[in-house]
Amino acid sequence: MMNNKVGAEKMKDLGEKIKVLHLIKSLGRGGAEKLIPETALVHDQSQFEFHCLYFYHQKNNIVEELERAGISVQLIPSGNLGLFFQVKKVREFIESHRINIIHAHLPWAGILARSVGKFIKTPIVYTEHNTWDRYNKLSYWGNRISFKEQDVAIAVSNEVALSMRLNSIWSPYRRDGRMKLKVIQNGVNTEMFRRRKTEDGRQEKLGIPTNATVIGIVAVFRSQKRLWLWVDVALKVLERCPDAHFMLVGDGEWRGRIEDQIEKSGKAANFHLVGVQKNVIPYLSLMDIYLSTSEFEGLPIAMLEAMSCKVPVVATSAGGIGEVIQQYPPEQVHIS
Repeated sequence: MMNNKVGAEKMKDLGEKIKVLHLIKSLGRGGAEKLIPETALVHDQSQFEFHCLYFYHQKNNIVEELERAGISVQLIPSGNLGLFFQVKKVREFIESHRINIIHAHLPWAGILARSVGKFIKTPIVYTEHNTWDRYNKLSYWGNRISFKEQDVAIAVSNEVALSMRLNSIWSPYRRDGRMKLKVIQNGVNTEMFRRRKTEDGRQEKLGIPTNATVIGIVAVFRSQKRLWLWVDVALKVLERCPDAHFMLVGDGEWRGRIEDQIEKSGKAANFHLVGVQKNVIPYLSLMDIYLSTSEFEGLPIAMLEAMSCKVPVVATSAGGIGEVIQQYPPEQVHIS
């Protein structure tokens, strides 16, 4: 890694930008994806140039947000297994754009980056956003077997780092020495994510009474988030607090089932599914409590955004959540 550092210093002396390539399977509205533009915005772009390659196009994506953050984005269409046939294209992109650092996110992109690394000497940084036991077998074993073929591994929480250490099939050596493992907890731009007054009448438009207590979440509607449990908890709260209202910001494969569950409960008037929102700050600003029922997490970005907007969090102790919020024993929790 020393030679790479020397090379970077020479580039600075020559006035050349350090070129960083982000590799990620898709650019949906997940936490890992959102970190790419957020981190680019806090870099000095007179010294850094950012590129992003992704491989699976989703309707609700953040491509425009990456481009607004100064990142050049390119799609190479491919499925999971098809990524193994994209090694040549990615390598050619790296060589033609004179990329200095590859930064891969999540297992499939990590496997691809390590495969490319067999043919070039560009340093590889990999960020792990989740615990390994939650990946399917193919992702798990591909990640585990190839894991040592990189330079730096970043874990977004201590629990993720522990998972990486416990699941490494061999001692995690990088190509030219000891691979470095670092814990860098997820964060958000606290200057941007601030609670705001809802002056646009959004609350009234949603049918939420002005004095109602609003409990909400921002999430992709997938099984990991256990939104059926979220709705169950909401219905129990309504038994004690019938004037409470519940807001779900997001969308996904579980939306139809969640809508059916709410409709069958007979309490649909107290639930508000507002869909995917590019700007979640006005919705976080309506919330009195942020409720998360995830089965597993790395360190969820949406929850951190809520915290930055001064929304109290009630959450399952999944992944790194317990590292950033205070936990109380059940006997100390009282619901009035």
